Amino acid sequence: MLDFDSLREIFSTIRKNKMRTFLTGLAVAFGIFMLIILLGAGNGLKNGVMSNFSHRALNSVSIWPGWTSMPYKGMPSNREIKFDDKDYDLIKNKIPEVEYISARTYQTQTISYEKEYGSWTLMGVSPDAAIINNIEIKGGKGRFLNQMDIENRRKVAVINTDMESTLFKGENPIGKYIIAGNLAFQVIGVFEQETHGNNQPAYIPFTTAQTLYNKGYGFGRIDFTVKGLNTIEANEAFNERLREKLGALHNFDPKDRSALSMWNTAQDAIETETIFKTITIFLIFIGICSLVAGIVGVANIMLITVKERTREIGIRKAIGATPSSILRLIIFESILITTTAGYFGMVSGIALTEAIGAALSGGGSSDGPSVFMDPTVDLTTAISAIVALVICGVVAGLIPAIKATKVSPIEAMRAE
Repeated sequence: MLDFDSLREIFSTIRKNKMRTFLTGLAVAFGIFMLIILLGAGNGLKNGVMSNFSHRALNSVSIWPGWTSMPYKGMPSNREIKFDDKDYDLIKNKIPEVEYISARTYQTQTISYEKEYGSWTLMGVSPDAAIINNIEIKGGKGRFLNQMDIENRRKVAVINTDMESTLFKGENPIGKYIIAGNLAFQVIGVFEQETHGNNQPAYIPFTTAQTLYNKGYGFGRIDFTVKGLNTIEANEAFNERLREKLGALHNFDPKDRSALSMWNTAQDAIETETIFKTITIFLIFIGICSLVAGIVGVANIMLITVKERTREIGIRKAIGATPSSILRLIIFESILITTTAGYFGMVSGIALTEAIGAALSGGGSSDGPSVFMDPTVDLTTAISAIVALVICGVVAGLIPAIKATKVSPIEAMRAE
């Protein structure tokens, strides 16, 4: 440990070499600052893009029918493909990778409560849609659809927070009835509004929607989650197998992309994650280059420092100072400069990324997809970078200092 006199001596040395100390600290602070800014930018870009998947499970697939564009097995092109219960049963029971599944129908209606009204989409879904679409209902806000609602074709609805604020004006909507067209639906829950505009739907039981708006037959889309597909290749193979099975069911060519549309978020998420891993590696490389520049600066300055103090080291040895006490002063001086400068670089970098994040969250529009969000950096990464700089600074000063302490006092005092 250092006593008060040793600390006073270290600060005295720093004051005598202000420019050298400033340049050392600047190299360290800038290296840490640039590392945090670069990693923050990469994380912000990644968080922004990945947030666009937040309204769906990352392993979800959506399919919807279209029109054939090529003849197949003697059947003409331009045939309309329609989904019905056979498609739902095939996907739910005959494809082992499928975990949760929900059919889906749409109907845009003018929805009102007393004197308030607005236009929203009624979406008929199954209970599994809560998992597929990451629908969150907080405590005290009711519940989502259940199997009894489906089996009994109940006229119940789960509304979003935009509908709640527009129609009910602070009144508790649970148990109240909204009017959609000429039909009354009882509100059983309120789910959290997504931050992608105010076009979120109200959810009603799929069987109710099918009976009321689809003549009791068929549906326009099927959503489901898959399990065990962890690579792009596995998802692509799954997509092709699914096209083959549905093509056999509806007699269309599996290669006919217009007959069946498909959106596989698992595949998209894996591809996006791969891209961002590459970006992150590149940014880490640039950040490490900045750190290396700081390390080189610290190393050079510590070499100069020890060389300048060779004569001083000889005098200390001549009056009885031990090599360990001399080394301790040099090491602690290096630690003090690099730690202080690294701290300021870290605080500056974190402050800037937090300011950017606050500006984006406060002034950005909630409409449309996000591309940049929460550009923060793991504190452990920043501290690890500072520790690396401190160690390199200590080693850079320690090696020549050890050599200097091994020189005889007379030779050291003769050094220029």
